[in-house]
Amino acid sequence: MPEFNKIVICGVGLIGGSFARALREAGVVGEVVGVGRSPETLLAAMELGVIESHTSDWKIALSGADLVLLATPVGQMETILGAMLPYLEPQTVITDGGSTKQNVVAAARSALGNRVGQFVPGHPIAGGEKSGVAVSDAHLYRSRRVVLTPLPENTPEAVEKVRQAWRHCGALVSELTAKEHDQVFAAVSHLPHLLADALVHELTERDNSELLFGFAASGFRDFTRIANSNPEMWRDICVANQAALLSEMDAYLAELQTLRGLLATGDASGLEQVFSHARNARTSWLATASFTLSS
Repeated sequence: MPEFNKIVICGVGLIGGSFARALREAGVVGEVVGVGRSPETLLAAMELGVIESHTSDWKIALSGADLVLLATPVGQMETILGAMLPYLEPQTVITDGGSTKQNVVAAARSALGNRVGQFVPGHPIAGGEKSGVAVSDAHLYRSRRVVLTPLPENTPEAVEKVRQAWRHCGALVSELTAKEHDQVFAAVSHLPHLLADALVHELTERDNSELLFGFAASGFRDFTRIANSNPEMWRDICVANQAALLSEMDAYLAELQTLRGLLATGDASGLEQVFSHARNARTSWLATASFTLSS
């Protein structure tokens, strides 16, 4: 008998589809059921063998379910959890793949009430600029970090169930508080997305944008790769993590002002010092990074 008799994936795209594929490959899941807004996406997931069946009825989806992954934009979490509540069985543990955690925890408390202990918040640090079930990959989470932000109401067994599912995907599981999570990822994930989008947007608005993009090469491509990500998802992330992200933007603006001062005064030595420090820090990070830079 498999470790997980039935898993439900709400949002069968890159994140949810890769989770399902990885657990299938590990041989630890019996049935995978898909739930989502798009019948076309769910049919494609079935054709690809990612899920066995799909439904829009939470009563059917949750019947006998061991684990549910919510792989949807964070702004949808409260509505989805509220729809699940009447059919949530005692053995079912819910987790999510949202890139912000404090707002998701608040949504779970609002929607689930005294059943919130069945929700174990999580965030897989993986993905790419392309989305959709067609690009899902059973190996997406191998050697990648997954952060859990457990609640006081969670039982050790519920947290362990989620932790084991991600371990079967090959992930490295860590724990942070929800506040720590949002502060960390405002700096190293959410801010870089804003910067990439801002640069592309600003250049697009110029009168000579066609000329500029005509000469853009690999450096521009690499810097702006993540500007090709899902707009709805990143809209929700930015709004949800507003306070931490504003703080990180202010710090970055101060750094830009410093660099502008060095450039304005022609301080070549100062510029070289900043560039050298940045290169050395990045080289050191790459040497110790606990994931594969493939997305």
